[in-house]
Amino acid sequence: MTRKNVKVSIRHLYKIFGGDPKGALAKVREGMTKAELLEQTSHVLGLQDINVDMKEGEITVIMGLSGSGKSTLIRHLNRLIEPTAGEVLVNGEDILSWNDAQMRTLRRESMSMVFQNFALLPHRTVLENAGMALATRGKARRDYEGEANKWLDRVGLAGQGEQYPHQLSGGMQQRVGIARALASNSDIMLMDEAFSALDPLIRTDMQNLLLELQDELHKTIIFITHDLDEALKLADHLVILKDGAVVQQGQPQEILLNPADPYIEEFVADINRARVLRVRSVMTDRKPDAPIDGEVAPGDNLESIIALAEGNLDRVFDVKNEGETLGYIDMKSVVQALVPRRVEAAG
Repeated sequence: MTRKNVKVSIRHLYKIFGGDPKGALAKVREGMTKAELLEQTSHVLGLQDINVDMKEGEITVIMGLSGSGKSTLIRHLNRLIEPTAGEVLVNGEDILSWNDAQMRTLRRESMSMVFQNFALLPHRTVLENAGMALATRGKARRDYEGEANKWLDRVGLAGQGEQYPHQLSGGMQQRVGIARALASNSDIMLMDEAFSALDPLIRTDMQNLLLELQDELHKTIIFITHDLDEALKLADHLVILKDGAVVQQGQPQEILLNPADPYIEEFVADINRARVLRVRSVMTDRKPDAPIDGEVAPGDNLESIIALAEGNLDRVFDVKNEGETLGYIDMKSVVQALVPRRVEAAG
């Protein structure tokens, strides 16, 4: 397996809102909590010692409840918000040391953003909105029209280029936003609650579209959401925030199977584990003594394995990918994985 490079790295990132953030930072580093900081100094602790590596070609999902700091965090990646302390590395370079010209180049060419409220220009056509990133680089419409139309076609908006945003549904407007990000040909896509304003069925369609495009394009995507189902569906790497700090991060399957904190345990309590957990997270490399009853794929969910076993707890399956045996899964392991693990609260 090819080792993926780290595309974006956040190191010891702090953000404190208030009149004297540096002074407040010293108190936080001495152990003052977010609530204490607000009560005693009237400063708000937005982010606390964030350390996250975002790998090239993967979807990193940052999730948490309202006020957890996730939208504050993503705005540090393109310096729409300046940190109180820490580093933001893109391709190994600390962009906090960059000047305005370097940051404009980053935002125009290397890092696109898809917003929750679509952020389309109402007086411009769908085609012109899709080509906006290219227009800001000085390209005339005739020069970017082909590229914009290509991505409009790819997101299911063929023939809609001369429409205006108000003539489109919410789901279609967000497709324009995604086409605009793709037309920019940026390596990194920032998506801040990009699907949260959409109806559930349209939201599912957009999630599926994003995964389909990602299979083809292998962008580095940083996706913000407050929805755990969405996070588990999209994430290669999941980062869960609470009160501005990382509570747990890692592969979604691992977090679901091994919550490290009672807060995470509560977060995942209502998830349909059979539908979310995959064979690859439960299988073993130890060949069982029992006969093999069939083949399954590592990406199959446990719900499909339960159906395949027809309720028989003695069934054992070979886990194969392109004809190669990767491991084995038995129904006892499946049932055990469906039982949530209990976490003891810190004393």
